[in-house]
Amino acid sequence: MTVDELHSALRDQLLSPEAAAALTVAQITARNSAGTTPLHTAAKYGSLRLLPAALLTKENLLVKNDSGYTPLHHAALGGYLSLFPPALLTAETLNTRSNSGYTVFHVAAGNGHLDQIPPTLLTAEAVQSHTDLGNTLLHEAAENGTLDRFPKNFLTPELLTKLNASGETVFHVAALNGNLRQLPPALLTPAAVLATTSSGDTVLHAAAIAGRLEQIPPALFTRAHLTLASKSGYTVIHAAAESGQLDKLPAAELTAELLLTRNDHGDTPLHAAAYEGHLDQIPPALLTAQNLETRNYDGVTPIRVAVSRGFVSQLPPSVRPKPPGAFTRVLNKLGLARSA
Repeated sequence: MTVDELHSALRDQLLSPEAAAALTVAQITARNSAGTTPLHTAAKYGSLRLLPAALLTKENLLVKNDSGYTPLHHAALGGYLSLFPPALLTAETLNTRSNSGYTVFHVAAGNGHLDQIPPTLLTAEAVQSHTDLGNTLLHEAAENGTLDRFPKNFLTPELLTKLNASGETVFHVAALNGNLRQLPPALLTPAAVLATTSSGDTVLHAAAIAGRLEQIPPALFTRAHLTLASKSGYTVIHAAAESGQLDKLPAAELTAELLLTRNDHGDTPLHAAAYEGHLDQIPPALLTAQNLETRNYDGVTPIRVAVSRGFVSQLPPSVRPKPPGAFTRVLNKLGLARSA
């Protein structure tokens, strides 16, 4: 049986007892063109029961593929860790790292299979271990939507506010991926939501950028919170205007003052809404000529942005550019018309 044939039989769970009995260590640890061994394939697709127990040794389980993943990593990915003999699930084997610093714990956490880890091994130290990107197990769960399957005793403010390499807490990662509701509401405190990344973004910024403001408790939508600016002067209002989330904010907070707040480029939330086609979320009373003619530091107004982006219909009729007359159309064809 060739290596490719062995992979196929294990993937489809069609390996016969006779063929399995004849397997050698060399065969199950031989890499295919993708750098993966048959033991990796068996672990990923739940075919370990087809292999002789004598081949499931610690040495074989620590063989890595080209990405540095062991068969245990692959079993954690597919939810088949429970098929391994319990004696092989040790701190040593589960803490083996891939080329990018992922342990078996990280893969299990990201795929919702921590329940297959022996409870004595799932310690606070293991939960706080970092990948090369600085992600803890909780960051991985927050990114992949498996926080609701994380043991509740680890969902503490101390562990949820650990930072990854981007300066993001678990709350930030959950907000960016739409998974904040997997956390107990009592944990979404002002302190947690107002924590900032290295670029100055709060969890409110993250939720607004991701278009997930509905996951934020309404009580946190105060003027003071919505006007908090990142290091580039980007407020939550800017982010909400850009992502089409202004309608998720209290109407009372959508004032001319907030909509004219500038970032470091001089852009207001009106510029952001005009660029993305979300001016229709702004109360008509605020879409005045004076507001829409506010210039950023390059001299560009929200009106000009909306026109250039093809969202003229969202502008009030009174500020829409008039169609060019016949003489202007001739100049345009000749390339002689003045640009606005």
